[in-house]
Amino acid sequence: MGCCQSSCLTETHPENDQSRQRQQQQGHRNHSQAVSGAGPDPAVANGVPSFSEFSLADLKAATNNFSSDNIVSESGEKAPNLVYKGRLQNRKWIAVKKFTKMAWPDSKQFVEEACGVGKLRHRRLANLIGYCCDGDERLLVAEYMINDTLAKHLFHWENQTIEWAMRLRVATCIAEALDYCSSEGHPLYHDLNAYRVLFDEDGDPRLSCFGLMKNSRDGKSYSTNLAYTPPEYLRNGTFICCLVYLW
Repeated sequence: MGCCQSSCLTETHPENDQSRQRQQQQGHRNHSQAVSGAGPDPAVANGVPSFSEFSLADLKAATNNFSSDNIVSESGEKAPNLVYKGRLQNRKWIAVKKFTKMAWPDSKQFVEEACGVGKLRHRRLANLIGYCCDGDERLLVAEYMINDTLAKHLFHWENQTIEWAMRLRVATCIAEALDYCSSEGHPLYHDLNAYRVLFDEDGDPRLSCFGLMKNSRDGKSYSTNLAYTPPEYLRNGTFICCLVYLW
């Protein structure tokens, strides 16, 4: 990231070194595949696994049975949900969004919506890597960003602030993510705010994939907080450009 990295994002995490080692190993494997003529699997490019279905048992184990100690986000009176951090058996960190039992009564609708978002893959997204649809349970699984949200770095640090160079970088990166989503047929992003911007292990800003999912209630799918919808899209269904103030 160079000079744009803020001092408030330099917190160290033990898992960082392990992650960098895995990335280096993956790079060596990709290089070997290129030499042998077999290209890397695009589904796992940049270390992002392919989109898949998770079992409820796996997600319970990863989140310590959805322990309150693992809650990293809770919001939404209109569409309440909780987000937990968890760790899979392969040691990979994940974020699990758990909807209420009243949400998404139509399992087919939920799976279709999740699969649509799961097709997106971009370095500026905290990508969706899976879902769970078990009985009344509806859960989404995404990459976990260990350096917290933009909101925390803006509003909850007393002695550290984000430099203006980083703020500009955030705006640029999120615009890049929104442009990609629009080009892939997902121009609507719901509830875009500072809590939806996350920082990965390298301190780079990512846009949460959870905001690409519609919500459901009483069997009907609906979009929330359209104040953040590109005005061009509201007028004629065409996305052109959207400037968003996150602070």
